[in-house]
Amino acid sequence: MQVQLNTDDHVQGRDSLAAWVDSVLQDKLARFRDQVTRVEVHLSDASGARVGAQDKRCTLEARLTGRQPVAVSHDAGTVADALGAAADKLVRALDSVLGRLRDANGRGRETIRGDVGEGTP
Repeated sequence: MQVQLNTDDHVQGRDSLAAWVDSVLQDKLARFRDQVTRVEVHLSDASGARVGAQDKRCTLEARLTGRQPVAVSHDAGTVADALGAAADKLVRALDSVLGRLRDANGRGRETIRGDVGEGTP
């Protein structure tokens, strides 16, 4: 899984930030490694040099193999908080999308009925 980081001019620490973002996302998205080919990360500071309460935004877009991309975003007071919350949202979104696909294929789910007709006279 490739992680691509994009930042605006107001987000500092490009090289160390890229390594940290990569490690956070590789850890949080480890179980989706086979389905996700790339995650695009967009970090921005809405207020620039001014101080604001919820001015850091993290947008994550996961590219899935053979599927439409899944995107989420989160605003927070720090880049770390924005990334962590956006990553958690992405995990839930991927669970939802990939879970629906698994259910549609009839795998990964058991019913209370079992196999109808087995063992009945």
